[in-house]
Amino acid sequence: MSFSRPGVLLVRAVVVAATAALLVTMGVVVGAVWAGRDHDSSAMSVSDIGFAQDMSAHHDQAILLSRTIGAVPGVAPQIRGVADRIVHTQTAESATMRGWLQWFDHPITAAEPMSWMAGGDARHGDAHHGDGLGSHPPMPGMASIDEVGRLSTLPPTEAEILFLQLMIRHHRGGMSMAQAAYNDARTGSATKDLALMMIGDQGDEIGLMTMLLKERGADPLPT
Repeated sequence: MSFSRPGVLLVRAVVVAATAALLVTMGVVVGAVWAGRDHDSSAMSVSDIGFAQDMSAHHDQAILLSRTIGAVPGVAPQIRGVADRIVHTQTAESATMRGWLQWFDHPITAAEPMSWMAGGDARHGDAHHGDGLGSHPPMPGMASIDEVGRLSTLPPTEAEILFLQLMIRHHRGGMSMAQAAYNDARTGSATKDLALMMIGDQGDEIGLMTMLLKERGADPLPT
């Protein structure tokens, strides 16, 4: 029995959509048990809210980059494996953080992205629903629109190199955000636990991607 590529892609799209919906539901459930894990069960702090909003947006681009490289024909299995791992891990983490936000009735997107990391006390409740960046400086490690666009146009080997370079830089930026959340005295224990897990996972992935990049005779991008 053979399957046409459009049919396979349709099935994959349905599975991805169903999985995403399930993860969002699970995230809301996780939000419901926040009170059982945190010393302050009444609300999320400014840092909790800002980290959840901004890191979710940061994860969105990592997922986009990973899905883009996964769609490039001829990409090496090791690269696809890294991309799949990033998609699965960060989709689940985003669902958790957005579940917290939904449970405590906070917007998914911040009105003042990264203000929590700068020590500000912005009104995260007055958020718009755009890309989370607006006219503010980009989040650490984020790829430009041109860089994201190039990824899908390059031959496999060049695409692999660009993906690894962009993701290493992206992960380093994500780790700086996670470290800031972990070290912030305003951050609750649930957020600290998730941030610490991100630091470990993304640190491991940076090591693996750096090795794969060296095998291809290339170096990481400057941070």
